[in-house]
Amino acid sequence: MREVLRDAADRALHYLEHLDERPVAPDPAAIEALSELDVPLPAEPTDPTATIAELDRHSGAVMAMSGPRFFGFVIGGTLPAALAANWLASAWDQNSAYFHATPLTEKVEDVALGWLVDLLGLPAGTGAGFVTGATVANFTCLAAARHAVLRDAGWDVEADGLFGAPPVTVVVGDEAHPSLIKALGMLGFGRSRVVRVPVDDQGRMRADAFPERISAPTVVCLQAGNVNTGAFDPAEDIIPSAKAAGAWLHVDGAFGLWAAA
Repeated sequence: MREVLRDAADRALHYLEHLDERPVAPDPAAIEALSELDVPLPAEPTDPTATIAELDRHSGAVMAMSGPRFFGFVIGGTLPAALAANWLASAWDQNSAYFHATPLTEKVEDVALGWLVDLLGLPAGTGAGFVTGATVANFTCLAAARHAVLRDAGWDVEADGLFGAPPVTVVVGDEAHPSLIKALGMLGFGRSRVVRVPVDDQGRMRADAFPERISAPTVVCLQAGNVNTGAFDPAEDIIPSAKAAGAWLHVDGAFGLWAAA
């Protein structure tokens, strides 16, 4: 076990230490060589050291996302402390569903969530949770919105489903992120039934084009950081009228909230 793990760590360190010397994009020759991985399912176990070596041999087909010259997907490189903690967490292999079973990882998660609430200047008592990415974040929050607006309309969507439920109006900007539209589709709101508000040349929802009359149940989806321009929807102009109409406010801030902070 030690030999395999040390070998993997050495190979990972070698990869990270030579990022400045390699192109950011995967090497075309390395991509072609990936066909060598198309082998039949082995009948016997493979030596773990050989498996790690085989993966490392094809590392030229990896996008250099951890390097200083990669600027895609708004993610940036992994800090050494975060990478090391990830290795440690993988070794612990915790299923962090309950505190009594995995107290350390549950506590670390709670502390980190509290720090995020403080960092973003959110009110005390704000609920928070970690998800796997932007699509699931939009899905989770819009599921909460669906529950709340239908509950206020006298409908229990978890018990009775969407058949016969009061129709929910969803208002989005014309450049809403695809992950939000995807989440709306998966939640039964429909992708084509949304009310689209025109945007300006920076992708911001135009407050002057916002629907003059909206009534509950309605979900208004604002965007905190257009992925192409970084521009924010004019929340201060839209929120008062939306709240006055009893609408639920959803903010897609997958990365834009950090700019706001």
